[in-house]
Amino acid sequence: MALLSHLHHFNQRHPWSHNDHYGRWIADQVAASGARDVLDVGCGTGNLAASLRHRTATVTGLEPDPATARAAAERFADDPAVTIVRTDFAGRDPQRRWDAVTLVAVLHHLPLVLTLRALRGCLAPGGRLVVVGCYREAGPADLLTSLPAMVANPIMGLVKHPGRADAKPLHMMAPTAEPQETLADIRDACAQELPGARIRRRLFWRYTLVYDAPAR
Repeated sequence: MALLSHLHHFNQRHPWSHNDHYGRWIADQVAASGARDVLDVGCGTGNLAASLRHRTATVTGLEPDPATARAAAERFADDPAVTIVRTDFAGRDPQRRWDAVTLVAVLHHLPLVLTLRALRGCLAPGGRLVVVGCYREAGPADLLTSLPAMVANPIMGLVKHPGRADAKPLHMMAPTAEPQETLADIRDACAQELPGARIRRRLFWRYTLVYDAPAR
């Protein structure tokens, strides 16, 4: 336990975003689909939106946290191609359909099955859903994935944030929640709501999900 405590304090002094780690991969997945108009649910301060902006025509970011949404809006104030809306997923435009929808560490904040169904409805024909999510660890496979992540995490912290931090950066300050669903739960829900979705366990306590809506 003492080792885990030391690791925790070390990681706090050298913070880095596990979510941003997958930003380029997400942008590549979106670009490969040919998407032009993208919805980023839970956009935070806009790090992913900035990457998507260079690969697509328009990005709409939804962010419910007031301070975070304000920072994102200020960041893109001079870019008409990026729209930041201070709202959660329920506050999206219910009539609009997007070529791609992205969520990073957001899905576990929402009711899983109902949200997957709603996300499917947000996609234009042939549109792509890209998720980087968190899951509840519940088995040997999760433990085996966690061990290398625990070793790599402080190394990545030193590389990405070599100086000691007094506080986390703003883009890591949004409210968090512990995931309730296991990866098996998520696979089962996707089999029901997103048939054909491709789900992979990833390093740093994440999984990825890619789903392509049927074309007309």
